[in-house]
Amino acid sequence: MEETKKIILFDGVCNLCNGAIQFIIKQDKSDNFRYAPLQSNIGRKFLQERNIDNAIIDSIILIEPGVAYYTKSAAALKIGQDFGGAWKLLQILEWIPESISNFIYDLIAKNRYNWFGKKEACMIPTPELKAKFLE
Repeated sequence: MEETKKIILFDGVCNLCNGAIQFIIKQDKSDNFRYAPLQSNIGRKFLQERNIDNAIIDSIILIEPGVAYYTKSAAALKIGQDFGGAWKLLQILEWIPESISNFIYDLIAKNRYNWFGKKEACMIPTPELKAKFLE
């Protein structure tokens, strides 16, 4: 794995999360990200290395090499800012207290299966996208 890539861990059976990953892949013109479902062996390894409890954080995690990791709304904002261009304006949203933005994030995350549905298994990337997913 390239050590300069940022890693996005996501709920591999969540339709909303899978849609978000597809969106991120389309926006990631600089090829900054690699992806792994939380349910995968590599996803569980990354969680364990960072002492992240999957029962508490079960939706999206951004791991930046050599820096730190971000969860919930902070992860979403950091990912969006990496797209460049007008997406950099998302930085303004960091002024919102994290307790408020995470409350909204948690509300959506808590209801994501009811609102958007759930798959029986993690998505299987197309051959073109397979290199972007960690195994």
